[in-house]
Amino acid sequence: MKQTSGPARKPAEAVIKDIRRATRRQFSAEEKIRIVLEGLRGEDSIAELCRREGIATSMYYGWSKEFLEAGKKRLAGDTARAATSDEVKDLRREARALKEVVADLTLENRLLKKSMSGAGEDEA
Repeated sequence: MKQTSGPARKPAEAVIKDIRRATRRQFSAEEKIRIVLEGLRGEDSIAELCRREGIATSMYYGWSKEFLEAGKKRLAGDTARAATSDEVKDLRREARALKEVVADLTLENRLLKKSMSGAGEDEA
């Protein structure tokens, strides 16, 4: 009888599954669109496409549904969309500049009010 004194070892498949779970891949919007369009072309089966891309079929169908819903909303005239990061940066820069202008005008206004009230006191 052979006894082991160390901790029990996991089977290799369990170790690989744990590693894959810990290093879950994040897909960009462009990658998701590419995969969905490839599935819509119908050249390969959805199951084969998902195996090749390393995703679950349920994930593919979720992306496909989101993709088609977004297209339907856009075609229906719903033009609301998320701003790109460049647009957000530009808007933040513009907001900062406008806040500086407001601060300068407020300070100038206060100084003018003080000078007016100070000038009125001197004459009286």
